[in-house]
Amino acid sequence: MSQQVKPKKALGQHFLTDLDIARRIAATLDDYKGLPVMEVGPGMGVLTQFLMAEGHDISVAEIDGESVDYLRSHFPELEGRIIDCDFLKLDLAQTYPDGQPFCVIGNYPYNISSQIFFHVLDYRDQVKCCSGMLQREVAERLAAPAGTKTRGILSVMLQAWY
Repeated sequence: MSQQVKPKKALGQHFLTDLDIARRIAATLDDYKGLPVMEVGPGMGVLTQFLMAEGHDISVAEIDGESVDYLRSHFPELEGRIIDCDFLKLDLAQTYPDGQPFCVIGNYPYNISSQIFFHVLDYRDQVKCCSGMLQREVAERLAAPAGTKTRGILSVMLQAWY
């Protein structure tokens, strides 16, 4: 996939380019094939392509207009499933009504990854799996054990729920 969208520093974008890593991230949802998937910030669809190839019912939330245009032109099969908005403002209960369970996945930007997970926790009764790629520092904070300085409310809640 040629680089046609430039990452925007203001959005904390770092596009996933390693296809093997994208394939491995997509594979984390193998046990959830019957559930719809919401991908956060698909960028140029590197992860998206593997999720679609595995038959997942995928929708994507993308705030960057340039990426939305790229996705529309390169992934026509996503017609009607590209949500041009800020994931943090997305009412997921409206996207997945009547308590429909779903999964969340993405290559999460460092600067808003905590807010993304707090937003996911708002829908914890519906989100059966949340997967993706994080900066190491964020992952260590989320997985921090009790009694450590890096443990916080988000790590407590995510560990309790997931």
